[in-house]
Amino acid sequence: MIQEPQVVYQGSNTATYRTVLFALCFLSSALGGTVSTLMSVYLPVVVKELQGDQSAEQMNTISGYINALFIFGWALGGFSWGMICDNLGRKKSLLLSIGCYGLFTMLTGFMQNWYGIVLCRFMSGFGVGGVLVVSFTLISEIWPTKSKAIYTGILSIAFPVGIFSAGVINNIVSSWREGFYVGIIPVLIALVGIWAIQESDQWVNHRINKALAPDKSKALFSPVNRKQLFISSITFGTMLVGLWAIFSWLPTWVQSISTGDAQKERGLSMMFLGMGGLSGGFISGWFVNMAGLRRSMIICFSVCSVFSFLLFKTNTVFTPMIYAEIAMLALFFGISQGVLSVYVPQLFPTAVRASATGFSFNIGRIFTGLAVLFVGVLVNYLGGYSNAIFIFSLVFIIGLIVVIFVTDYKITNHNQ
Repeated sequence: MIQEPQVVYQGSNTATYRTVLFALCFLSSALGGTVSTLMSVYLPVVVKELQGDQSAEQMNTISGYINALFIFGWALGGFSWGMICDNLGRKKSLLLSIGCYGLFTMLTGFMQNWYGIVLCRFMSGFGVGGVLVVSFTLISEIWPTKSKAIYTGILSIAFPVGIFSAGVINNIVSSWREGFYVGIIPVLIALVGIWAIQESDQWVNHRINKALAPDKSKALFSPVNRKQLFISSITFGTMLVGLWAIFSWLPTWVQSISTGDAQKERGLSMMFLGMGGLSGGFISGWFVNMAGLRRSMIICFSVCSVFSFLLFKTNTVFTPMIYAEIAMLALFFGISQGVLSVYVPQLFPTAVRASATGFSFNIGRIFTGLAVLFVGVLVNYLGGYSNAIFIFSLVFIIGLIVVIFVTDYKITNHNQ
């Protein structure tokens, strides 16, 4: 076990401060979920307005670029902010990443061509990737061990809350440009955080005493960290690829099989997606305590595989049953994200915790971005949205194999 340096600095870690910090992390992560899925909800009308009369194939390709570049930005942000966080500090990294995605979300509403949309979405993703990495790293460092799993699981529902909010915005705000003005809220949160958030004790102690830290804990790809990086990256990444292939293209798929009010069905679908994920994340801590970590992940990957098949291979026209299938799929998405958000940061020492968490959370997003892009590019060749999305959701089976035969579930506590 890697021992951390002795504690020489103690900042505020009262129950009141933890409540304030948790609230800000939750809100910023929730708005990250809103920003992430808002374009998916508005995508059909955005592309139509900006591109005018073009073939369905051309519009699908443009839609693919818009979705994929956001995820590439997210992946780059996760890598970059993880390293920034380990060097610059948790507080500054959190506030800067919140401000980044808030600013570029607002700017999205002013763009007059799809090139500008792609740039703003890339930078919005860059900020969102940082917020999620830093939030979970910060909470893992300041929260008491006894209740850490529960609160990390609750934090993981923030993103689905944001997905739900994106559906609400779509139903309330018909103008996609006005919808993206929601970016002003995270900018205000970042400003409040300047006074409300303090630096992590563990990070400060590491910086003060880093000469005492074992050399093997300092290098991200050192032998002591390499195995954990492989395990956490593959496990998190396989769930992520399937999740985002579905998240990004679900509204467009709904539109393609709709025979009624497509706008309402798109919005309600995203709301059920958000509610299912929210419920799953909320119960994830208790779910793990009941079923165990290994069994929890086997169940998550198995259920996601089955319901991806039911959703995309048994529905040719839109029916209310689709809402139930979406909710069940999202429920186990949410559970998996809560479990992994507890599991991953605790695998690594303070010296590389944010960098390793960022790597593990985001290496899969490179492949996710490719999957989202190719769903749009290859949809015509693969026989429609149902086939295209289902083919990419087969990655859940790969994840299931890794969970059963490769993943090590014994967590070494590096918070001592």
